[in-house]
Amino acid sequence: MILVYEYMPNKSLDCFLFEPNQKHVLDWNKRIHIISGFAQGLLYLHQYSRLRIVHRDLKASNILLDADMNPKISDFGLARIFGGNEMQANTKRIVGTYGYMSPEYAMEGLFSVKSDVFAFGVLMLEIISGKKNTGFYGSEYLCLLRYAWDLWKKGCVDELIDPTTLELLKSWSSVAMRYVQISLLCVEENPVDRPLICDVVAMLNNDKRAIQTPRNLTLTVGRALVAQREVEICSIQDMTMSHVEAR
Repeated sequence: MILVYEYMPNKSLDCFLFEPNQKHVLDWNKRIHIISGFAQGLLYLHQYSRLRIVHRDLKASNILLDADMNPKISDFGLARIFGGNEMQANTKRIVGTYGYMSPEYAMEGLFSVKSDVFAFGVLMLEIISGKKNTGFYGSEYLCLLRYAWDLWKKGCVDELIDPTTLELLKSWSSVAMRYVQISLLCVEENPVDRPLICDVVAMLNNDKRAIQTPRNLTLTVGRALVAQREVEICSIQDMTMSHVEAR
């Protein structure tokens, strides 16, 4: 069995986003372009595909970049297909990646399109800041989400922006504030409070559209959260492991 992919010469997003010598390639315009393309891809999976698909393992290493830095969602080994009007499912086996799993999935095994929206919000913050969500151990912040939340409440969003893009960001400060607010809405603790990806796309494309104020951020995401439930973790930060089962 051979899986054939379109050739993506720029590899994956993490090769630029988290590599100090490559960060400069992703200026603010490219980051906006990647966020927008990523959102459009997720919109197709959730709404326009013949069968609704929940990816369950969205992360920087699963976003491939073509020659023009257009993002493509990859690695559907953990994806689930929803039929008919099905919107939510439950599993006893938790699969995914630390730092990107929604709380209801990590705690109760419940996953839905809102689980992907949560991961989208995490990755959106990573693209904006150039920091990994799980790279805050040993600091006063448990994760990037808490760090972003505190800066947003203080009105200090500029401190969150990746320093390699700050010189070009002077005319984009209001856009940066808006993007951070959208990403924080996506990582609300209660999935009911998170927007659907179609609403996210509308907010990204229309700077006149009103955006709700984030209310209840998930402040504990990752190993500490998952450890409260006895489950099998099938993916870590840099690698995805899939269990193949006959349908």
